[in-house]
Amino acid sequence: MVSLGCPKNRVDSEVILGLLGEVGYGMTDNPANAEIIIINTCTFIEKATTESVDAIMEYASYKVSGRCRLLVVAGCLTQRYQGQLKEELPEVDLFVGTGEYQRVAELVRKTEEEGQIVAAGVPEYLHDYNTPRVSTTPFYSSYIKIAEGCSNPCTFCIIPKLRGDFRSRSETSIVEEVKKLAARGVKEFNIVAQDTTAYGRDLTPSTTLKNLLEKLSVVEGVEWLRLLYCYPTLLSDGLIELIASQKKIVKYIDLPLQHIDDKILKGMKRGTREKMIRALVARLRDRIPDVTLRSAFIVGFPGETEKEFENLMGFVEETRFDHLGVFTYSQEEGTPAGSMPGQVPEEIKEERYNRLMELQQRISLERNERHVGKKVDVLVEGLSEETDLLLQGRATFQAPEIDGITYINAGQAEVGDIKSVFISEAHPYDLVGEIIEADKVNL
Repeated sequence: MVSLGCPKNRVDSEVILGLLGEVGYGMTDNPANAEIIIINTCTFIEKATTESVDAIMEYASYKVSGRCRLLVVAGCLTQRYQGQLKEELPEVDLFVGTGEYQRVAELVRKTEEEGQIVAAGVPEYLHDYNTPRVSTTPFYSSYIKIAEGCSNPCTFCIIPKLRGDFRSRSETSIVEEVKKLAARGVKEFNIVAQDTTAYGRDLTPSTTLKNLLEKLSVVEGVEWLRLLYCYPTLLSDGLIELIASQKKIVKYIDLPLQHIDDKILKGMKRGTREKMIRALVARLRDRIPDVTLRSAFIVGFPGETEKEFENLMGFVEETRFDHLGVFTYSQEEGTPAGSMPGQVPEEIKEERYNRLMELQQRISLERNERHVGKKVDVLVEGLSEETDLLLQGRATFQAPEIDGITYINAGQAEVGDIKSVFISEAHPYDLVGEIIEADKVNL
């Protein structure tokens, strides 16, 4: 299994593996030994599409050099280009879209009998707590996908066409899944959806993310609950108060804002404006003083001139996010923004990307320096990838895969332990510290 793209896609990959495992398929880490190779693709932007196609061509070679008899392409690429794939990628035996991956075992058998198949129905499926799922994350951490699809009208985004309308899982399903995982030793639960804060509004009776988190917070074994992909328009006062007061919810909010300039936000159809965003950030920092804020911005959206970009730069300079993702606008076919006038040349996009990232690197170092001389809780992940002389882990303010890590240069711990670490060094993305034993003086 090769899983590309976001954590939400990763959950789909784990469900695919679970469904195949249920009917007797085993797994191998060596593609040369695999009889079936599955690539779960991403096509959110052009770079992701290119990466997906490159991966397909790379793994297609195992049909010659390895034991592969069935190459399966799943996910967003299939959903988006379902009408073109048979001719353009004859190496692939089975194409499974985002609306059909729950049928993967049946479709694999059918493909072996009938030959090449494209299956890409309307995305409506939601996995449940009793759906088999094979974890591909370390035993102490898991992603929990609480909803699927998206109903926001963002003009740059293809996701609603690929994933369908926003649809929430039931509270019962999510709570039961978390209970099962916690009983197996999972301590950290990273809550994901295309629009996490919209959770529950579509259910009957309706509910909210706040209500769900209250239920998850009392599950035995849960240590950390982290919120990712929080759309800014639905961060209610009640939710903010819960994050501030509930110890198991880490003080970390991923708030993808995309831009700050009103002209660009209007063109993006984000439903936000500069005044509202600034008020939200101020409210978060007022009510959760130690909050860690991550955001994401797009540079080079159609119509963005130096004026709008400088407004964005000023906002980032002033706001001082702990973590920031920056993307150059990708002109995607099938999106309203793709046909807008005022498309920005690629070289200008890249130049703006580099300027914003250089600014954020300085800010990230400054934000990390505030931890020096303090104790932080760190989830120990094992020996450092850099050297066997260090352990590494992540603090509550470091999300898996997207943020930095904390190197531990003194003290002992088992993988999966949560330890108190005294921070002695800060770098732009990473920290260094030592484990403090419980009987030492409180620093």
